[in-house]
Amino acid sequence: MASSSVRTALPGQLLLFGCGAATVAAWTGGFYACFVLVLLLGFWLASLALARAMPLHLPAERQVATPDGETDRAVLRAVLDQAPTPLLSVERSGRVRALNRAARMLFDIEDVLIDVPEALRESAPRLRYAGRAYRIDRIEAHGAGAARTILALIDIESEERLAEARTTRELLDVLSHEVMNALTPIASLADSALATLDDTPPPVAHLRDMLGTLSRRADGLLHFTQAYRQLARLPEPVLAPTTLAVLFDDLRRMFAARWGGRVTFVADGPPDGMVFIDRDQISQALWALLQNGAEAAVAATDAPQVRLSAKLDDRLSICVADNGPGVPDEGRARIFRPFYTTKKEGSGIGLSLARQIARAHGGDLSLLPGKDTAFELALPRHGRNADGMHAAKPAADPIPGK
Repeated sequence: MASSSVRTALPGQLLLFGCGAATVAAWTGGFYACFVLVLLLGFWLASLALARAMPLHLPAERQVATPDGETDRAVLRAVLDQAPTPLLSVERSGRVRALNRAARMLFDIEDVLIDVPEALRESAPRLRYAGRAYRIDRIEAHGAGAARTILALIDIESEERLAEARTTRELLDVLSHEVMNALTPIASLADSALATLDDTPPPVAHLRDMLGTLSRRADGLLHFTQAYRQLARLPEPVLAPTTLAVLFDDLRRMFAARWGGRVTFVADGPPDGMVFIDRDQISQALWALLQNGAEAAVAATDAPQVRLSAKLDDRLSICVADNGPGVPDEGRARIFRPFYTTKKEGSGIGLSLARQIARAHGGDLSLLPGKDTAFELALPRHGRNADGMHAAKPAADPIPGK
């Protein structure tokens, strides 16, 4: 190796010596052009020799070609351990492993779960464990040649408590506002009536007017309280198989009896197929939407019309639309709030109750975007209730009153 380096360096040194001699001869002889060329050649040879003599050092950050896999896995484990949601991995062999600290603490294990609940092996949507209810979210993971399912156990009770607290705050805000609005004139009228009794003689006609107003205000507060009880005491839906044709026929008869001759009712042919719903509750929700649409259309046009339509695939979607004035932008955010209404005689619970019925069925009620008013009631076709189970009851008589 050393002799090879000497052999490589020797010709270079001889060339440099020759260039030096030629430079001196050119300068002394007055050949200045040759002097410059030979000088440049000498600098070039010197640079090559210097470059070969210096070792090649790469920057420190380029010496690492790939990240350290072990370091990455340690960071991932640390991040997962900070997640409050229990995470599990179900391998193709059926083995269930805890992926983070929350899962290890829940099942009191170090790594592999021995007594695996059946809900984790199957496709059950819920898990009841250690006195708590969990929703199971599943993610299919395929990578590095290993197929597995990642399970996230969502604490339903915590979510429900937050939702209940939020709903309670909203209801208390509404109740305090409505009750104070009703009680303030009642108290004022009562004080005025008591003061009037001291007049001699008491003005009977004036007292009668005040007591009449007082009675009407008290009656309004009573109706408000009854509406609140109806909203708060909605029973759990009891699901049973039914067809949309029967449901649409019931609504057509009720609409004709209430609005026949004043509002045109257009019902598209309902799709065939069986659905699992609480027919009484869904009929009540749709009737509230039809009533709301008819009242809006009558007040806005000379040719009021309400349309009922449905789609059925993996879910049931029922649409109720009217040709009324539409919902103003400022009312869209509040239209489903309990007791919110723009009608003088409205209770403000129809839409709120309809949405509550839809959500109790595992679906939802929404106001579709657009200028026209159209509500969509979306429900699971197979009618899963809050526990992910099916329930059944005898179907109601398709003809009311018989």
